[in-house]
Amino acid sequence: MASPDRFLLAAVMGWPISQSRSPMLHNFWFAQHGLQGSYVPLAIPPERLEAALRALPALNFSGCNQTIPLKQDARKIVDEVAITAKKIGAMSCVVVRPDGSLAGSNNDWYGFTHNILEFVPDWRADAGPVAVMGAGGGARAVVYGLMERGAKEIRLCNRTLARAQTLAKEFGGPITVLPWDARHDALDSCAMLVNATSQGMIGQAALDLRLDKLPKAALVNDIIYIPRETPLIAAARTRGNRTVTGLGMLLHQGIPAWKAWFGIEPKVTAELRAKIEATL
Repeated sequence: MASPDRFLLAAVMGWPISQSRSPMLHNFWFAQHGLQGSYVPLAIPPERLEAALRALPALNFSGCNQTIPLKQDARKIVDEVAITAKKIGAMSCVVVRPDGSLAGSNNDWYGFTHNILEFVPDWRADAGPVAVMGAGGGARAVVYGLMERGAKEIRLCNRTLARAQTLAKEFGGPITVLPWDARHDALDSCAMLVNATSQGMIGQAALDLRLDKLPKAALVNDIIYIPRETPLIAAARTRGNRTVTGLGMLLHQGIPAWKAWFGIEPKVTAELRAKIEATL
């Protein structure tokens, strides 16, 4: 549990870092819980990552998050890597232990699943086939989360087939890899569609995906949160599908980090969500 007489510190490391909404998220929780502390953005180039991480204990940090492009390199530096980070292939969170050693994990999968559960409390990953577009770091967190929740069939489509095949081989389980050209047909009879590509993000073209074969009862999730509503989410909502946007993935992944850093389990509230949304 966080000590009331200690100034608490945590950070997010990235290169660049000015775009991150994480400081606003975590500093909201500091204020909400009446704690003296701060969560700061640290612009760390990859070649200085080891020095930055190793300095955390001396600077009295409880831990930090990593974002692009540091998530892979951080795994090689910390003293212990959790199975989540090993399996997903990236690390999003570091905890400074009492002895000064560093433990790394990945909470993105938790953010993905609990974002959905916030809006669809009865969601079940095993309700039917799930189509996942993409095979990068975000997709790996999505697939891990789906498998943790008991998904029985995951249809994985990626522009580079070999990358999707590698993911499927490493994860095992109920993953069927389909070529990118088959992505439209992959939606047939699906209970859920997830966009885990960067398509639809600000500055990127919209995801090229026809929804005509997707059942109207299917849930559609896009892990992108800038813009607040991607073209995929807008199209799905217009045709009557339930939708979940990507912002909550960022918000919810902070919960296990806080629990590990400070012994507190914060909540994602409407006030917090509105505060972050106002900046998007």
